[in-house]
Amino acid sequence: MSKINQDRLIQHFLDLIKINSESINEKAIAETLAEQLGQMGFEVKQLAVPAEISNGFNLYAKLVGTLDGSIALSCHMDTVAPGNDIKPVIEDGVIRSSGDTILGGDDKSGIAAIMEAVRAILEQGLPHKTIELAFTVHEEGGLHGSKLFEMEHIESNECIVLDSGGEIGTIITVAPGQQNIKVTVNGKPAHAGLAPEEGINALTVAADAISQMKLSRIDSETTANIGVVSGGQATNVVMPSLKLEAEARSLCDDKLAAQVDHMISTFEAAAQKHGAVLEIDTKRAYNAYQIADSDPLVQRVMAAFEANGVVPQTQSTGGGSDANIFNGKGLKTINLSTGMAKVHTCEEYITVADMVKITEFMHTYLSR
Repeated sequence: MSKINQDRLIQHFLDLIKINSESINEKAIAETLAEQLGQMGFEVKQLAVPAEISNGFNLYAKLVGTLDGSIALSCHMDTVAPGNDIKPVIEDGVIRSSGDTILGGDDKSGIAAIMEAVRAILEQGLPHKTIELAFTVHEEGGLHGSKLFEMEHIESNECIVLDSGGEIGTIITVAPGQQNIKVTVNGKPAHAGLAPEEGINALTVAADAISQMKLSRIDSETTANIGVVSGGQATNVVMPSLKLEAEARSLCDDKLAAQVDHMISTFEAAAQKHGAVLEIDTKRAYNAYQIADSDPLVQRVMAAFEANGVVPQTQSTGGGSDANIFNGKGLKTINLSTGMAKVHTCEEYITVADMVKITEFMHTYLSR
């Protein structure tokens, strides 16, 4: 017999994904969750963020428990586009959208799982740990909400983020740091037909640099990519300037620093060779984290999965999440899979069975 109410879990999930909450526009879902958590007995605080980050707010909530220990649980409230007016469909135990939007399981499946687990525990009169919630805005595209989260509200020393895919039981204990690089190559305009030799083509400079740059998969821990390129005015003008946006990621901080230095120095060498001028802006998006399998938090999570008949497995990932930010702020955090699949696409889906499994895990973890 399930520890939780499956019908209520799925209905709540469907209700949440029908609330439009693309990044920057999370006000409606933040207000809905704040009201629901208050009705469940949580002490709720709305934490303001700048308007350019969201029209909503970060959400902190606390439910004092009777068992020793406390845990912070975190999910983000926003979705990527196209995420408005989602029409969910359930077929053969699989939940997906009607096909012209994402589903929104990233990350509303995590929110639904946490809240159903707590509802079931309260209904059953079970003792539980003290539970702190950190629901964030604008995670997609920059982890903005977690970067702005007012950490003084969180009393726990450990945190679980529910924001990953893969089999239920997947525990993300290793994740990379990321550095963003923006480069403007300033060349010199000239008429492309009358006097091209008088110009300095910014595209030629960039191409020269990129042709000598280590990109894509650097090694087992490190990647690099140039994802955005824009420039040019007309075909009869030697391109005077070009803008590029790039990133590098690595599980090792030293390797990340070395890759960034390599990319910048390669751009600089090409600019000097051709007589161009560079403007470079580089910023650390988030730091890497690595948590040992022997860590007590990981061991307790593994034990809760095993108690539910789920085989846990620790993994590394190539992506970032709010877990990176919280770890960087001194809050030990791991990231768990909710079973979401093909996220950020209109083919996104999640199974009812996986939602039940992650919710039952959460029920077990909080009440033991």
